[in-house]
Amino acid sequence: MNQILLYCRQGFEKECAGEIQDKATAAGVYGFPRVEKNAGYVLFECYQQGDAEKLLQTLPLKSLIFARQMFAVIEQLSDLDPGDRISPILALGGELPKCGDLRVETPDTNQGKDLLKFCRKFTVPLRQALRKRGVLLAKENLKQPVLHIYFTAPGCCYVGYSLSNNNSPHFMGIHRLKFPADAPSRSTLKLEEAFHAFIPRNDWDERIAPGMWAVDLGACPGGWTYQLVKRSMFVHAVDNGAMAESLMETGQVKYHAADGFKFEPPRKNVTWLVCDMIEKPYRVAQLMGEWIIERWAKEAIFNLKLPMNRRYEQVKEDIDNLKKFLIQNGVKFEIQAKHLYHDREEVTVHLRRLD
Repeated sequence: MNQILLYCRQGFEKECAGEIQDKATAAGVYGFPRVEKNAGYVLFECYQQGDAEKLLQTLPLKSLIFARQMFAVIEQLSDLDPGDRISPILALGGELPKCGDLRVETPDTNQGKDLLKFCRKFTVPLRQALRKRGVLLAKENLKQPVLHIYFTAPGCCYVGYSLSNNNSPHFMGIHRLKFPADAPSRSTLKLEEAFHAFIPRNDWDERIAPGMWAVDLGACPGGWTYQLVKRSMFVHAVDNGAMAESLMETGQVKYHAADGFKFEPPRKNVTWLVCDMIEKPYRVAQLMGEWIIERWAKEAIFNLKLPMNRRYEQVKEDIDNLKKFLIQNGVKFEIQAKHLYHDREEVTVHLRRLD
């Protein structure tokens, strides 16, 4: 087969398909996406043999907004015998690279959740059989390709592999986090996941360090401020609503009853700007650009709320306009956007000034 399978949030298959079509064409790979509404995944069918492998090697997963994971499909198996699902998978061993890890997964849908218990039980005997056959290394090796068995129904699965240097390290492409009981709102998980998604763990001590100053625009009741305070930062919390008393009692938060679009930091010592305001995305993107251009902040994490229609096209346009704005003002930067697991109708963007 010559397909790439991409995981996405249920209901965002159209956006995932539009994006992979754009990115593949830009990479000189031609094909078309197969989309099933609310399936939780998209199949991209390449016209030329070998192009699926080419995409896997040249298209960075981190450059895709709506895809959580991607792998090259070797075969689609259907009508598997409930008494022996392993043998048909073993029969494909000669077409697979030597793999260092195995993931038996399913779409992040209600139907998929019903399959998760089976997937976990099936993983143990399948891993043993694959190791005995030599398809899977005797010990887990994070530098080798990952073997994916992706069940869409009890008797149907896609078999393929991802590259360890261009995949999500998480099961089902999902970074699951535990909600802290003392956080003011569940939105806190959005910023926590963003730190994991955008900031390499080795950089945390330098880039999200204790003692830094941050600004949280649209802060109330304090879900994102909570993440900054937890990391021993000092925060200017900007909003006309009320902040959680538990955050104010830390002594690390200065509250400003002000409009986030008009606020200017009293001192230019801010490292982080974060923003989860419910506002038109182009206005938020413009505001983030202004802060970075003025050097009021070094890095920013912000959400762009998605419209009801043309969600991929709109967010792409907003990010492209932001890039043009920064380039016109002579700013060197890096930018990445992701539809995170804890996001709903929004996309989270990370912007960093490099000079």
